[in-house]
Amino acid sequence: MMKVKTKKNKSMSKTVYNFSAGPAVLPDEVVDTIKSEISDFDQGMSVMEVSHRSSAFKTYAENSEDNLRSLLNINSDYSVLFLQGGATYQFSMIPQNLSINNKADYLVTGAWTAKAANYAKYHTKTNIVSNSVDNNYTTVSDISHWNLTDDADYFYYSSNETIHGLEIHEVPNINTPIVNDMSSTICSRPIDINKYGLIFAGAQKNLGIAGLTVVIVRNDLIKDKGKDLPPLLRYQCHSDAKSMLNTSPVFAWYVAGLVFKWILDKGGVSAMGKANQKKAKLLYEYIDKSNLYSNPVAKKYRSWMNIPFILSDAALDERFLNEANKEGLLNLKGHRTVGGMRASVYNAMPIEGVKKLIDFMDYFQSKN
Repeated sequence: MMKVKTKKNKSMSKTVYNFSAGPAVLPDEVVDTIKSEISDFDQGMSVMEVSHRSSAFKTYAENSEDNLRSLLNINSDYSVLFLQGGATYQFSMIPQNLSINNKADYLVTGAWTAKAANYAKYHTKTNIVSNSVDNNYTTVSDISHWNLTDDADYFYYSSNETIHGLEIHEVPNINTPIVNDMSSTICSRPIDINKYGLIFAGAQKNLGIAGLTVVIVRNDLIKDKGKDLPPLLRYQCHSDAKSMLNTSPVFAWYVAGLVFKWILDKGGVSAMGKANQKKAKLLYEYIDKSNLYSNPVAKKYRSWMNIPFILSDAALDERFLNEANKEGLLNLKGHRTVGGMRASVYNAMPIEGVKKLIDFMDYFQSKN
């Protein structure tokens, strides 16, 4: 069983649950390992001191990649890259490397896909196949209504919009190479890697801490591509250098490696998927039957990872947050563009945290 975090408050010990959308909760076992290894990763040096080119870290990096490949069943047709710059940097790297015919299709379902499409306009001709802004990012139009380009270089979407809590649970049936921003869903359930041309994810939600972005890309899409770009902007150069073209984000990579191992030890992505689906089901069922709370997203597109909920009286928001904080339920405030509340329930959030949140919501509703 996962240990629960405790936060000391004077003489009291309180269980704390972090519902932040990212940087987000880490598994307790991972935090404990970091504590035990922080002073001596190699030859008396902490992992924050060792060179990314040291034999100890290279071995660790190779093992971490092997574990991620095992988790997601990634075959040799794909490169796995551990890069810097945040997931947002991929909004430019993707069109720079993949847009050969200067055409790219984008499905806009929330703030992050809208931002990615705006970035892409600097590098390629961008076609918005559908935009959910008119329904405030609460649903997605049927694929039969999408304005797809016949010869687009790639089709871009995000399986989960972290801010709006909208998730596309099935991979779109598109013939164009599919690019997916999986920042808030990667390793949260099994996927079929062969359906994608490229997947990328910021680590600070399900994979570790900020400072690392994982890119999984099909080799044929990057071979001999982007030759007009400097090496640091080319996927192939990063692949050839095993993600050590420049100084790597050593500590963030180290933490991700610990998380990969933790997921494997817990039963892999299949076990994560079952647990995550159960957590989301509990919270949505409570929200739907309540009188005070509501979720605006169409049921077909509700996220397992980021669950927004609105109080029927916005004047109660501040009181809700203050009382939740006192109960050790932290970082529930919704994104500033959406309002209300948002509970992010990533892999490392135990079901006990979701149950405690529901108990508090029920108590708060009974008083208000």
